[in-house]
Amino acid sequence: MSCPRALPHSKTSARRRDSRVGACAGVLLASVTTLFSLGALHTAPAVAAPALSAQTQTTAGVHAAMQPQSKARVTAAVLSLDGGSRKPLLYGQDALYDTASIIKVDILAALLLQAQDAGRHLTTHERALAEPMIRNSDNAAANALWREIGQAPGLEAANKRLGLTSTKGGHGTKWGLTRTTASDQIRLLLSVFDGAATSKAGSPLNKESRTYVQTLMSRIASDQTWGVSTASDTEYALKNGWLQRTTSGLWDVNSVGRITVDGHRYLVTVLSDGSTSMSDGISLVERAARQAVTATVRS
Repeated sequence: MSCPRALPHSKTSARRRDSRVGACAGVLLASVTTLFSLGALHTAPAVAAPALSAQTQTTAGVHAAMQPQSKARVTAAVLSLDGGSRKPLLYGQDALYDTASIIKVDILAALLLQAQDAGRHLTTHERALAEPMIRNSDNAAANALWREIGQAPGLEAANKRLGLTSTKGGHGTKWGLTRTTASDQIRLLLSVFDGAATSKAGSPLNKESRTYVQTLMSRIASDQTWGVSTASDTEYALKNGWLQRTTSGLWDVNSVGRITVDGHRYLVTVLSDGSTSMSDGISLVERAARQAVTATVRS
């Protein structure tokens, strides 16, 4: 399958996006003083954000002024692609979080593995679903491809080959409630962005499949270029996810991808939950990404 050349995003567009999001009533993360390797985790508690004041807006049918006070959690993991180690630095507890829409990268990886096993490329119809699913975070496309890969059992079979050890697919049609960890998301990104990533045999995704995913993640719609991209100074490739839980009214906000800082490439995953608004969640994720990347660059 042929793919167009991935075009890098500019830092200017990220700054414009920052101004749109505005200065959220977020929280300053504690300095990144305790970092853990993926190989032998002795984890500290996940970073807790202080309770935020109730908002006076209505979001997705839930009146935010009725939302309870909360302590948001966030975990970040960073891995240098230019270093010799394959052990990322982890900030916070490597706990389970809802994936929300970052699962769409995993769905596409599973679809590509199944196509490879069948000795074929993606069909025109599959590409017509995969591309808006990643670039625009299209949920209808994700619904269709989730069914095609065999829902949670199909995802988990692919993840076993991709090296993920803690990711559990959402029940039935609820792909957004798949549970994962920051370290598992680094493993997935390694399979997408580094062919020699996860084992002596390398990534189960062939070069053509990896290039396809990388291209789509490098061309995310401009209104979704927030998250780990704020830690980059040049080009990036990413996928974000956001979900308001109906049980609590609180938000899951996540961001994963590859960034470049001073000419060096890093894989970054930031997972969070418990924010009282999407904008608070974005603020939390972006602060965590910047601090974790800065700590990794200096280490």
